[in-house]
Amino acid sequence: MKFVTVRELKQKTTEIWRLVKKGEELVITSNGKPIALLTGISEDTLEDDLDTIRRVSALKSLDRIHRESLKKGTYKISMEEIDREIKKVRRKQKGKQ
Repeated sequence: MKFVTVRELKQKTTEIWRLVKKGEELVITSNGKPIALLTGISEDTLEDDLDTIRRVSALKSLDRIHRESLKKGTYKISMEEIDREIKKVRRKQKGKQ
């Protein structure tokens, strides 16, 4: 996988599009940090590609939440405790309206 800076993306756009069309995946960086993934798609698979990206993003979020729960120990909370917490938050929100 090739890394390309935002500056290179601006300066070498045609060259970069050629790489993407050939199937190359590029990581776009800004100040040395990855900010985007540039990958080719086709008109025929656009909806499937977007659906897959969204599912992967959701799974990543779920995994992050799961790891945080394990780290904080919140996976041990009972349904009664969860219900009490929900009621508490709802009362607070109701009071702000």
